[in-house]
Amino acid sequence: MSDTEDIEEIRRQKREKLAARAESPESPEEPIDVGGAGHFQELLEEHSVVLVDFYADWCGPCKMLAPTVAEVAAETDATVLKVDIDAHQDLATEYQVQGVPTLYLFADGEVYERMVGVQDKATLVEAVESAA
Repeated sequence: MSDTEDIEEIRRQKREKLAARAESPESPEEPIDVGGAGHFQELLEEHSVVLVDFYADWCGPCKMLAPTVAEVAAETDATVLKVDIDAHQDLATEYQVQGVPTLYLFADGEVYERMVGVQDKATLVEAVESAA
C-alpha cells in the first residue's frame, strides 16, 4: 500500500468508529447497578467509555465517593457502572480488586486506567475526557 492508501484506510476506520459511537446508546445520567458478569460485559460492549466503581456497602470511603461518581455520570459522556464486590465476587476477582473503592475506566471495551481509593471529581472527569 502507498502512503496515500494507508491514510485513506485510517480515515475510513476513524469514520466507522465515529459512526458506531453515534449509533450507540447515550450514556445514562445515573450510575447503573451491575446485575452480574453477563450484564457487565453487555454494558461494556454497548458503551464506548465506561467508568466502573467496584464498591462495598460497608466501605466508608465508597460511601464518600458515591456522590462524586454520580456527578461524573450526570456530567460526562461516560457510562458509570457500580459493582458490589460482595454480590459479584467473580467480577472483583477477575479485575483483581483487593481494596475498595477501586475504579476502572474502559475505552472501547479495553481497560484504559485503574484507580484505587477515593478520587476527586476533577481527576475522574479528566480521565474520562482523555479516554473519549
